[in-house]
Amino acid sequence: MKNVLVTGGAGFIGSHLCESLLQQQHQVTVVDNVSTGNRSNLSEVMDHPRLTYVEGDVQDFDLIRRLVADVDQVYHLAAAVGVALIAEQPIQTIETNIQPTQWILDELVKRKLAGDDVSFMLASSSEVYGKNPKSVWSEDDDLVFGSTTRARWSYGVSKAIDEFLALACWRQYELPVVIARFFNVVGPRQTGTYGMVLPRFVDAALAHRPLIVHNDGAQQRCFAHVQDVIGAVVALMQTPASRGQVYNIGSNEPVTMLELAQLVVEFVGAAVPIEFQSYADAYGQDFEDIRRRVPDLSRIQATIDYQPQFDLSATVQDVVRWKREMLDAGC
Repeated sequence: MKNVLVTGGAGFIGSHLCESLLQQQHQVTVVDNVSTGNRSNLSEVMDHPRLTYVEGDVQDFDLIRRLVADVDQVYHLAAAVGVALIAEQPIQTIETNIQPTQWILDELVKRKLAGDDVSFMLASSSEVYGKNPKSVWSEDDDLVFGSTTRARWSYGVSKAIDEFLALACWRQYELPVVIARFFNVVGPRQTGTYGMVLPRFVDAALAHRPLIVHNDGAQQRCFAHVQDVIGAVVALMQTPASRGQVYNIGSNEPVTMLELAQLVVEFVGAAVPIEFQSYADAYGQDFEDIRRRVPDLSRIQATIDYQPQFDLSATVQDVVRWKREMLDAGC
């Protein structure tokens, strides 16, 4: 049994991670300011005897120092979430992503120098690749960002800085760090509030509203079920060979946004239209997007037995099922 800290543990991915860690008999401490997460995400385990819930902000240095003082592992998931939030609050995005990561790493380095090895997992993002023109992205590929006048790139740059910080701690102090670059993780508990496309589509279809597809709908993404992603993250933290490495985690089954909308309409069984909206109308005149985002999974598959159990259809159907259950429960 390990004593584990999960920052952002009341969020969509974090709550699933906490449940998995508790099932493995670990002691889990969650810290979350519920700005984008929700206590209800942890409703199934909130009274668990091995869960400690702290409603607090990772930008509170004294709190972070106390929480990191006696843990064996840290899963750092707290971050700015969603394209809409990034477009609206770029300052908050930069501050939330960088400062807490540095504080946590500083405290873990102090413990390392005192003889304590505390493993650290950084939740990063496919956004760090920026607009790299390759059709499939590998972990050692160049990061290609747009102009600083385009606020959208602040997220990817800030997560890249997090990665540089974590890897520097590995190189300089051999702090055991693992970096997970998530590619469009979806599943139960994800909200469309901050621009997440799949729950936004499902919400609209179930409410018999038009599904709004941005731009021409030909942009491609890969969607991974949260359970597959959590299994991979935990396995990497248990694998010594993963230390000091960066891993793409997700699906490599691309789909266009128009095809995704059509799939949602099919599974919901609602006769609703699909409409198109420009990026300028959705996010502002300075917004830029990436046409294709597909991960190379060779590295993670060579390190652990990563074989996703959910294909795209099963993933979409699971989100539709959960959304319907929430509606039936009046949530």
